[in-house]
This record gives sequence, structure tokens and C-alpha cells, in this order.
Amino acid sequence: MLENLEPTQKITPPKDFRPGVEYDGNEGTATTEGMAEQPNFDEFLLERGYHPDEYEIIGTPRTSQWQRYDGEWLTSYRFSFRKKALSVDLPTLMAAARKSKNSVTKTKYREKALIVCPADFQVGKGASRGGHEELIARVFESFAKIELQMKQGYERIYILDMGDIIESFDSKAKFEQVQSNTLSPMQQTDLAASLMFELIKLAAKYAPVTYGSIASNHCQNRFMGQAVGKPGLDDWGIVILQQLRRLTTEIGMNVDYLVPQPDDEGFAFQYGVNTIGAVHGHQAARPAGVKKWWSDASFGNQWASACDVLISAHFHHLAIEELGQRHDGNGSKFWVQCPTSDNGSDWFRRKSGQDSTTGILTIELNKQSPFSGTVTKL
Repeated sequence: MLENLEPTQKITPPKDFRPGVEYDGNEGTATTEGMAEQPNFDEFLLERGYHPDEYEIIGTPRTSQWQRYDGEWLTSYRFSFRKKALSVDLPTLMAAARKSKNSVTKTKYREKALIVCPADFQVGKGASRGGHEELIARVFESFAKIELQMKQGYERIYILDMGDIIESFDSKAKFEQVQSNTLSPMQQTDLAASLMFELIKLAAKYAPVTYGSIASNHCQNRFMGQAVGKPGLDDWGIVILQQLRRLTTEIGMNVDYLVPQPDDEGFAFQYGVNTIGAVHGHQAARPAGVKKWWSDASFGNQWASACDVLISAHFHHLAIEELGQRHDGNGSKFWVQCPTSDNGSDWFRRKSGQDSTTGILTIELNKQSPFSGTVTKL
């Protein structure tokens, strides 16, 4: 009687079915074992060490179904998850930081210019000095002090983004960055542009503004860890400048802009009898190497050869050194190294034992007199 009765076709799990969790430090994929009922995905991750306060499910889970030997149907769920970016309410943070601003009193300008040199903000880096909230507060403290100096009266204010304005995700320590960054690259760029726009608006209340940005290592366009493209174009700091230029032009603000030539990483400009150069400093492995780079650039007849003052950053501390004579013999050349505003380079501190306080460097230039070596850290 059972000769022609065929058993029910056996249903087995898919050949590529493998329960487990894969995670690359930022995003991951989880595959559950076969289950009779849909699980709580947050609890599934929590049991495997991924706390829902730090990780979130993205997209719609995919399913695979099969029938067990006893006839019960099982379902495996495959879903993606990622590390949460910290909740960032930029308008609220910026508004809170502005509360300490001083009242504005316009004054007549003198035949002087003020150079403000924000350097190495590395927006998005979390370290021993905090995260992006602490950075915003620290930067606005500097802005308040700088505004007091602006009130002294200048015929022009230069704001020079000295590089590494964002942290990025693909610099030398890129695996550490994945763990320590508090903002995505898009959020980093948005916040950095917001901070610079605040500084431009602040300066524009007192004098015409020139804003410049140079190429730097954290802002480089990189593919598989290597810099690609033209440094004077393919740089996040310069992209931020382009957006600021569109914005200030649209609303009619009196702002000029300085960028490197497409194949260069820095630039020079003249104010009165002084020619000022700006370069990030990653061209050298050590601070002393910047001086040699400047000397070699002079022999190579590069843009830096005409400079009386060369400003650099990258090395996260304040330094100033008198070097040789100006081309007209009227005073000395100076190399000025900018301090950082970042949240700390803990790997360097642990390795070298060195660290320094944060701040933004300013330089006052007299239109008719050579720079004499005085700077301020605010």
C-alpha cells in the first residue's frame, strides 16, 4: 500500500547559512540561528557584547526559512547594524557656546591687520580633552578672547585655517580613528564649517575679512590610505572654504578668499611691507624640518621663497624662531608655529611625554613696519 508514497521533501538550511556576528569597527552584520519566533534584535546584539546604547539596527532584516525534521519551520534573520554617532544637536551646542560672547563696540581701524590662525581643530576626534561638545566650548572661549583683540581696530582681519580642521577617517592612525571619532566625516565637515562661519561673522563686525585655507594631511583626499588628486583642490578644508564663499557671497558679506594653486599646499600674501606664507607643516617629519623645507623652497624658487614670515601648524604647539634676514635687509625672517585646539593627541603624549595647552594664535601686523616676532595665544 505504501509503495508509491514518497516522503515529504527534506528542507535544509541554505548552504551559506552560518550564524554569527561580523563587525569591522564601524558597521557589522549579524545572522541568527534558526528560530521559531522573531527575536528582539537589540537583545540578540546585547548578548554578544554590542550594547544598544552604542549600536543601532539599520535597514530591514532578511530572512531564510527551512523545515526541521519534526516539521517545525525555523527562520534565520540576517540584519545590519552600526556604531551610533553621538547625538549631535549643533544649533543647541552653538547657541550654548555663544552665551559668553561680549557686547560689540565698533572702533576706528588703525593701519594694522590682525591675523587669526585656527589650527588643528580636528573636529570629530575624541580624546582625553573630550569630544565635540568640549571642542565647541573651548573654541568659543578662544573666539571671545579674540573678539576683545579685534575691538582694538584693524583695517583688515585675516582668518587662516591652518589645516587639519577635521579629523577624517583615513589618516595614518585610521583604525584608531574608527574607534575614537565622535562624528562622521559629514558631521565633521558641517561642524567645522559652522565654527569658521561664526568666526567670519565675528570678524566682519570690525573690519573687512580675508579667509584662507591650506592643504593638510587630515583633510587630504585619500584612497586606501594614500593621498590622491590635486592638493590645492581635493582637500576638505578647501571644500569648506568653497562653501563659506558661496554663503558669504550670497548674503553680501565683505569677505575675500585665499587658496593655494591647484598643485601647491600653501600660499603667500602681502600686507604692507610684510609677505606672509601659510603651510600646514606635514611636509616635514619634525618641527625643525619646516625651516629646512622653507630654505629649500627658497632655493627652488617656490611660492614660499618671497615670505618674510612663514606660519605653520601640524605639530600642536606654539613656537617662534628668528631666521636670517629679509630680502630688503630691513629686519629678520620669522617662522611661527601654531598651537592646536584639538581634543588631544594621546598616542603622541604617551610616546613622547610631551603635551601643550590649547589656543588660537594671533599676529598683529603693522602696515609700514616689518614683523618683529610678537604673537599672542588666545
